[in-house]
Amino acid sequence: MSLLQEIPSETFCEACTPVLETKRLAMRAPTLVDAKTVAALANDRRIAENSARIPFPFQVSDAESFIAGANKAAGEFAFLITLHDETVIGVIALTRTEPSQELELCLWLGVPYWGKGYATEALQAVIDYAFTELGHDALQAGTRVTNPASRRALEKCGFQWTGVGLYRIRAIKSSAPIDRFRLERGIWSAIKGWGMNSAKRAV
Repeated sequence: MSLLQEIPSETFCEACTPVLETKRLAMRAPTLVDAKTVAALANDRRIAENSARIPFPFQVSDAESFIAGANKAAGEFAFLITLHDETVIGVIALTRTEPSQELELCLWLGVPYWGKGYATEALQAVIDYAFTELGHDALQAGTRVTNPASRRALEKCGFQWTGVGLYRIRAIKSSAPIDRFRLERGIWSAIKGWGMNSAKRAV
């Protein structure tokens, strides 16, 4: 889950990125104004070592590069996760590394916001959006085997374990074992019951 991917820079209407709202959170497209905030939040080894492409240290230029490439590829989305007072607490994205692959959910939260249920709430919102608005049949996700909190969040949302793979982790300059997960539309439909946390498009 916490494997943040770089978003390919293809032509896409950035204004088409919706705002998703839940009981405690709002998810919106990042802008370059957010670069310093994102860099300050992501510049933590604990985040980088649980992500595929986040370098450490994470500088403002890295945040600017991520934001400049976000929401440019058709069908892929990157959102800043914010509280309703507009405090930025992390990033969640729907992306793919190959055109034929299923979308992958990727997420990271700033360390001060761990253990508060925000990851599950953000996941539920974006899962709802992917299945209801985008019409996908399945989603994938991955998390390091040493990251049980991410695994629990995925399982709460109905993701099922499909095996272990190796991912190159940029921050440690090496590969590490990753638990792979998949969520199918039928399973999501059967367990859908997160009520007030359901994603809705902001008017």
